[in-house]
Amino acid sequence: MVNSTNPPVALVPGAAQRLGAEICRSLHGRGYRIVIHYRHSHTAAKDLRDELNSLREDSAVILAGDMNSLTDVKDVATKAISQWQRLDVLINNASGFYPTPIATADDRDWDALFNSNLKGPFFLSQTVAPALKASAGCIVNLVDIYAQKPLSGFPIYSMAKAGVAMMTQSLALELAPDVRVNGVSPGAILWPEQETDYSIKEKQDLKQRVPLQRQGEARDIAQTVTFLVADAPYITGQIIAVDGGRSVCL
Repeated sequence: MVNSTNPPVALVPGAAQRLGAEICRSLHGRGYRIVIHYRHSHTAAKDLRDELNSLREDSAVILAGDMNSLTDVKDVATKAISQWQRLDVLINNASGFYPTPIATADDRDWDALFNSNLKGPFFLSQTVAPALKASAGCIVNLVDIYAQKPLSGFPIYSMAKAGVAMMTQSLALELAPDVRVNGVSPGAILWPEQETDYSIKEKQDLKQRVPLQRQGEARDIAQTVTFLVADAPYITGQIIAVDGGRSVCL
């Protein structure tokens, strides 16, 4: 049960829009104070902060930073902890996603996708680990169903997310028994903002590939994240696929 006099605090990187914003709303609805991290989306982050603060005063703040920069990662972590002098939850949501065909991929793609999906989340987790241990908190990583079986045309992204899956299990061991670490693997939830050949094909094939024969919603992911944070005190080292059964068919 959340302590209303000193509510727990959740840091959500990449939280200004889409899945991150819905995760913030869900945790906020359970009484958590929210640190909304963003990189470029200042206006969206500010709007979300104002939305949450209108529901409960002094319950949300925003922080800017580049998760590709270790300096920024540590700065975001320090500011998030100092805001309310505690940190209870880290949701590693920030992520890069774009195709990298083997014939054209280069080291810049490698760095961009591994840094945003794996390096940034790992070192952010490392930096906030003492605060999470002090509060007996938890980490939830956003993985992907393609961490297990790769997405054609996206080899670097798939490899990076496979690393996130292993990071989830590794940190569950490293940070036990004080901190729980779990993951959520979304399936067809939100299409990329810029339509690609991949997203067009995904939409066309959705009913054939997903046993539940529909696209999921952001709240499906947010509710699962919130379950792992607030209602699963004896679960750690696990990755839950929220994909309408699609991973069964991959």
